[in-house]
Parts: sequence; structure tokens; C-alpha cells
Amino acid sequence: MRVAAGATTEYAAGLLGLDRTKISNMESGTRAISADRIRTLACNYDCTDQTYVDALAAMAIERKRGWWDQYRGSLPQGLLDVAELEWHAVRVRTAQIVHLPGLLSTEAYARAIFSAALPPLSPLEVELRVAHRLQRQRVFDRQVPLQYVGYVHEAALRMQFGGSNVTRAQLHHLVAMSDHDHIELRVVPVERGVFPGAGQALLYAEGAVPQLDTVQLDSAHGPEFMHAEAQLAKYRAHLDWMEEASLPPKQSRDFIHAIARHL
Repeated sequence: MRVAAGATTEYAAGLLGLDRTKISNMESGTRAISADRIRTLACNYDCTDQTYVDALAAMAIERKRGWWDQYRGSLPQGLLDVAELEWHAVRVRTAQIVHLPGLLSTEAYARAIFSAALPPLSPLEVELRVAHRLQRQRVFDRQVPLQYVGYVHEAALRMQFGGSNVTRAQLHHLVAMSDHDHIELRVVPVERGVFPGAGQALLYAEGAVPQLDTVQLDSAHGPEFMHAEAQLAKYRAHLDWMEEASLPPKQSRDFIHAIARHL
């Protein structure tokens, strides 16, 4: 809002009676901001989208420690950010080409993934990551469960992380989870041919309003987060392509069952 209004951090600091560096920290998310201060800034930035302002104010009011904070100092900050992003999202759509969805992982499958990290992780680091990944699934136990849509390429279904027994159990778990009303799983068969993107895992988290949508990409050095509208539009188009190319939910479940039977 500040950039759109052509305002400086000095101007914002003057409105709130704060040091300029504190404004930068608020904008980067490293310092808390109250709902009243959000409304003061929005008014002086001439932001007329009241729904957007209300959504930001609600985030400030609800700010409190989450379950992921127990891992602060033990796991990289990016992993905690992913958990917090999912927790506050209204709906999440993901695309997976190599790995199966983290939100639908079994313990054994997650352990196999983290045990293959480079540089190698210590046994304690592996177990911390496994526990964190399993706790991320608490989004499905919220009072209002997370609405989740996962697009999984056939290649990911055939990758045997942890061996055939672990993979078979993981595939059965995917099918069982996709029976829930708030979880939709769709498979993209290899016959679809070329697909958009670089093949990295993609997570699109929808916020209470479109301006709060966020994209998270996996990379070798950790999660990357994007929120510029041009970036969001590109990845929405990516996921829309996956929607068109994928099998319907029931056919996808049958497809996964068939792969599991041949393991």
C-alpha cells in the first residue's frame, strides 16, 4: 500500500510516531503491527479496499504463537514459514513432479525423503523434520479444515523413496486422504507429455483476499516465497494447466491403486 501510494518510510514513521527502521521491520514481518496502526496507514495511503484492510487487521489481531514455534531455533526459518503459511491459508493448491505432497506424507515416506538430503542431515535433524512435516497436517484438523487440491505427476507416484513397501503404503495413504471432502487429488499421466515450469514443487496458498495470496517454491537452498501479482498470475496459470491435464478425482484414485498393486 505504501509503495502504491508513493509514500516513503519516513512518511509512514511520522504517521505512527516511530523510527523509520521499525516501519521496515513491520513491512518485512519481523516486527508486530497492531490492527489500529494498519488502519491508520491504510487511511493515509488512500487505500479504499476495505475488505483488504479488514483482512490485514484480522491478521494483526490473531497474531499469536503457533505450533511451529516449538521448532524455532531447531529447524530452518523457511520450514516454519511454510507451516505458518498453510495454517492461515483458506485454500492450498500444489503441484508435485518428483515428490508426493508433504501435507499427505506418511512418517516412513517423509523419513526417506529427509534421509536423502545433501549435505547429509544428522539422525536428530531428520527426525525433527519428520515430526514437523507430520504436524503440518494439523491444518486438516482445524475447526474449518484447509481446502486442499493436489496435482501429482505420475512420475512422482512411481518414485520409490524408501523402497517398494514404503511407497506402496504412501500411495494407499494418498487414496485414503483423498476420500475426505476437503482434499482433492488429481494425477497427471505421463501421456500428457510436456508440462509447464521447471519441475520444482509448487504451493499456491490463497488468503482471505486475493492480495494475500502467496506462492511457495521448493529449491535446493530452502523455500522461496513470492507475492507479486505478475508472479501469482503465472503460477495460477501453471496450476490451471495441471487442472486441465489431470484425471478427475475418482480416476486418479483408481490410477494410484493400479500403481500400488504393481509395486
